[in-house]
Amino acid sequence: MPRVNEDDVDWTETETGETAFRRKKLGSAAGATRLGASLYELPPGKSSWPYHFHTGNEEMAYVLAGEGTLRTPDGEESIRAGDLLSFPADPSGAHKLRNDGDEPLRYLMVSTMRDPDVTVYPDSEKIGVYAGSPPGGEDERVVSGYFERDETVDYWDDEP
Repeated sequence: MPRVNEDDVDWTETETGETAFRRKKLGSAAGATRLGASLYELPPGKSSWPYHFHTGNEEMAYVLAGEGTLRTPDGEESIRAGDLLSFPADPSGAHKLRNDGDEPLRYLMVSTMRDPDVTVYPDSEKIGVYAGSPPGGEDERVVSGYFERDETVDYWDDEP
């Protein structure tokens, strides 16, 4: 049985605008292929990924330390250490976490690793498309990109 200790996994850092976090991909480090597990730390005043939901992958977060706010389609609510949050793979699972406390907000995010997946970003009206490796996956993708949600082309345009 593969085993990994959190101390043996390096942090990666993401920072852009109000989004800033550190992440350790624990699931892939332990050799998991059908479940993802990442440890996140959000500094005070910062948020996780933009408000989004997945169409193919369910997610769940367990808050380990700190306090923050969870945004869902039902509005905003306070979260704290010990809370378990579930995000279905449909519009009802839209979510965003924000650290409103004075200490880092630390949580474990677990997800299915289904491929393909489409991520929908309601605030920006964009979608993310992933095939060949799911979001958070390590393998090379056959298709990957972000697009305006309402952009479309006719199926028969430019037919050879």
